[in-house]
Amino acid sequence: MLVNLPPAVLDRLMGRPPVTPEGAQLKVNMVLSRLPRLKDASVDPREAFSGTFHINESRDQLDRAYAQAVSGEVPDLPPAEVYCHSLTDPSILGPGLKAETMTLFGLHMPARLFPKYRDEALAATLRSINSVLAEPLEDCLLTAPDGRPCIEAKTPHDLETEAGLPGGHIFHRDLTWPYGEAGAWGVETEHPRILLCGAGAQRGGGVSGIPGHNAAMAILTGPS
Repeated sequence: MLVNLPPAVLDRLMGRPPVTPEGAQLKVNMVLSRLPRLKDASVDPREAFSGTFHINESRDQLDRAYAQAVSGEVPDLPPAEVYCHSLTDPSILGPGLKAETMTLFGLHMPARLFPKYRDEALAATLRSINSVLAEPLEDCLLTAPDGRPCIEAKTPHDLETEAGLPGGHIFHRDLTWPYGEAGAWGVETEHPRILLCGAGAQRGGGVSGIPGHNAAMAILTGPS
């Protein structure tokens, strides 16, 4: 049996006490009237945002943000990652809409900070991306017919409530060393006929499809 579920959900179905992970990101979805200009004017924004755009992720910045989050504070300058999906697939916008979609992940934002610091976390995450822009990102937001900016923030609690992710963890569980204490393919469970094919597999991979591939290979090759 292939199980595309977070391990905590599988534990519950198997009658075991689930170990619920803690999500640690603020997901910010936006629709922009145009891409923002970068401080480095030599870089084309369409090229910069066409892949994964990493912000304030030096070793020292990661350490500082982690220390602040562990102490119960919103990081002053959260590490962040940006994706502009419409640059890769314009069809997601629908016909006639001239805009860009952008998703911004504010990192080191553990669930324990919410809902108390929701507004502060969003402000800090926008401050982080603005630190590398030549203009405030807020100036590029498209507005809805009622005048509200096209931006929404999803905390780990929101993802747990709305998407069923235990603890709001986007990777289904805390990341681990991919080859430590795993079976031949990293998808095995304690039950020989149950294999994990989702992101919570020992050798996960987010949305890469690696667990699905490995689960299929585990079936095709049989027991090691």
